[in-house]
Parts: sequence; structure tokens; C-alpha cells
Amino acid sequence: MTAPTSPLSLARPRAGGLSRRRLLQGGAGALAVGMIGAPAIAQARSLRVASYGGYFENSFKEHVFPEFTAATGIAVESVTQPNSADWLVTMQQAAMAGQTPTDVSLYGRDTMIKASRIGGLLQPLDLSKIPTASGLDPRFLYADATGPVGVGAMSWFVSMVVNPTEISPAPTSWAEFWDSSVYARSLGVSREFNSNFLDVVAATFFEGPEVLSTEEGISAVIAKIAELKPNVALWWSAESQMEQAMKNGDVVGGTYYHDVAGIMAADGFPIASIFPKEGNPQNYGSWCLSAGSEKAAEAQEFMTFSCLPATQALMARKIGTAPLMDRASTDLTEDEFAAVSGAPAITPNFEAYLDHETFMKESWEKMLSES
Repeated sequence: MTAPTSPLSLARPRAGGLSRRRLLQGGAGALAVGMIGAPAIAQARSLRVASYGGYFENSFKEHVFPEFTAATGIAVESVTQPNSADWLVTMQQAAMAGQTPTDVSLYGRDTMIKASRIGGLLQPLDLSKIPTASGLDPRFLYADATGPVGVGAMSWFVSMVVNPTEISPAPTSWAEFWDSSVYARSLGVSREFNSNFLDVVAATFFEGPEVLSTEEGISAVIAKIAELKPNVALWWSAESQMEQAMKNGDVVGGTYYHDVAGIMAADGFPIASIFPKEGNPQNYGSWCLSAGSEKAAEAQEFMTFSCLPATQALMARKIGTAPLMDRASTDLTEDEFAAVSGAPAITPNFEAYLDHETFMKESWEKMLSES
């Protein structure tokens, strides 16, 4: 999985906000005493938080960090990080030099697993000091041999999309894309091997993404994708390529980002994001505490704040990310929730992309190159 720099860079702010009163109503009341200390002490506290740059970081600086500071008195210094894979290299080099560029970083699941396997980069968290984390789906909490090291921050979906003026009725299964009588030379699919299309095919034609845990299973899934090639007009490597192809009518469906498809539809372009019966892949980012940080207490307060239903709703409205909890736990309307999330969800086989990275990438590239 890669960082969501493309879809999130285009997501637009949505209406809504988070007042102190709504913050307390959203679940912070029970921990207000713990989070909001004496002003004279709190004002001296600070935390460095790294997140993807551009619109994403700016939205955090404008909408999320000020609310956290207002609730806790902890000042936030925003640190720009590249996608989490590149950031991991930076953090490795910094650790070797005895430096700590930030206290808290945002890692994709696969990069967080890499960091755990490398060792010495992430500091274990005390979940008893992050009480609101219990409100997240357990799959968004990650622990390694040292203990809990990642708390889910937000998620995003890679979705099935179609042009509703060309495709009606809408497909109800990913399997329909293999129908050449409808989709010959008309689909756009990400050309990156780790774009989670393997997980889609595994969930549609096999027993699920677990099949990707072996080279035999990976080969079988890629062979099934090879059968789709006559229907693919565009193997896109940049989000803008798929966007333009949909706008021009060069493709009538394929894979794209759920939230950005919603933005395009709101602008009047014929595109619909669909959650078929198998689901769409759900990726997510986690907050992780740097091993060299001396701000564990502040970091755990920040994660407590991030896991609040009110904060998850704030990020959905202002950043375009999907909450890590059911809509009923938040005050999001059905339309607001649908703009960023949906069901069912496919959980990618994150470990497989690390354990079999070379074989998976080479097999994928070979499939694409063959006529």
C-alpha cells in the first residue's frame, strides 16, 4: 500500500466543524480531566506530528491541530513527510544518526509492518492511555513483538467506478468487468502491482486475499487478471490519467478512489463509485510514535483525540477520509458518510505484499508485458 497522496490532494473541505461542546459530546467528556490540564502547565507542552504534505497537511493544520490544542493546550508543530515508504527511509537514516525528526508519524499499514520488522524505529504505546482507541475496529490497531505500535488514524477506499450514462444497470460484482460483450477495451485499471487489484480478484474469484500468501496463489490471481486484459484500455499510473480518461469517455469503468469519484460526480462528470457485493479495498494510515521521542504522553493524548468519533467526523468532512468506525458512532449524515466510505470492505493482505514483494512485482510486470 502507498500513501494516499493522490486522492487526498484533491479532496475538498466539506461543511461542518468541531466545537468544544461537540467535542465533549462526542466522547471526550469522560476524559476531559485527563486531557485538559492546568493551563499554565499545558501551554508549555508541544508535539511534532508528521503527515503527508499539500492539501492533506494544510487541512490538518487548519482544522484538526487547532481543535486538539484547544482541547488539551498541547501545541502542535506540523512536519511535512513524503509518502510513508520514503519517510521510513528518512526515519531509518535519522535513527542511525541519533536524531528524531518528529514525535508522531503517519504510516501506511505495509510501511508500519516494515518499520516493525526493521526494529528500533517505533516506540510501543500504552493503550490504557488511549482509551478512545477501543472505539475503533480492532483491525486498525497494530501490535508487534514489542507491543502496540500503531493506532489507526483514517482510511480511504479504492473503488469500482463506472460511467452511469454508459453502464446501466450498475454492476453488482467485480466479476462483471470480465464480460467482453460489455467492457471490451473500455476499462481503466491501476498498473501498480500493489494497488490492491490483486485483493479484489482474490475476493471475487478465490477464497479471499489470503490466497496471496503463497506464490502459487499469487500466480493464480495474476492469471485471472490476465484474462481481463482485452477489456482494459488504460493501465493508469497517475490518478490524473484515469480522471481524464473518464471525463473524455475513453473508458467507462475501472478502479479509482472513492472520495475523488464523488468530487467528480458533484462537479457534473458522469462517474459513479460503487461498492459491489465483494466490497472495495480499504487502506488506512496509522499514527506511530518515534522510538527516540520523549513525548509519549502528548502523543497518546493526540491519538486519544484522533480516535474520538467527533474527530473522525471532522476529518471526514474537512479532509475526505473515511472514519475507522461505524457511522452510528459519529454524527455524520448518511450522505456525508457515503461521500467517504461504504460497505462491504476488502481488507488487503498487507503482509503478502511484503513477504512476496519481488515475486509479486515481477509476475505482475510480466503479465502486463505479454501480448
